[in-house]
Amino acid sequence: MIEKEALLESIIQALRDVHQMAVEATQRAIEQATDKEAIARSKYETFGLEASYLAHGQALRVAECEADILAYRKLPRLDYSESTAINQCALVTLINQDDIESRFFIGPSAGGVKVSYQGVDFSLITPTAPLGKAIIGLQLGDEFELNLAGKKQQYEIIDVK
Repeated sequence: MIEKEALLESIIQALRDVHQMAVEATQRAIEQATDKEAIARSKYETFGLEASYLAHGQALRVAECEADILAYRKLPRLDYSESTAINQCALVTLINQDDIESRFFIGPSAGGVKVSYQGVDFSLITPTAPLGKAIIGLQLGDEFELNLAGKKQQYEIIDVK
């Protein structure tokens, strides 16, 4: 049985890992931007300017990661039953028309991040993502169709936690 608090801690740890990688990338970008080799010797040498733009972008990514962690910490811990409409804080297992199962956790941000919890791998999705929009409000056992990259996919919700 999945315990929501432990599941969310796994998600937050994965987000911390992403944050740490962003911090390290920011530091590398700052070092490049401030390196003596980055000093322009002519108006055509833009390495330093490009590196400073990269450092700024990486710093924004760090701030985004921090906001993601905070959003998951504040996420209400909802439990789902067979008759509960799917919303945020749901771990949803889908099966497609080819009998391939996939798992998704609906959260406030950080869509696309992959997480593993008790040997179960899943991806984070947001309610604004196409898949998130499609399953919000549905229930266990519901079927739906989604057009992804020009191809129709049929899904059934086989588990919600």
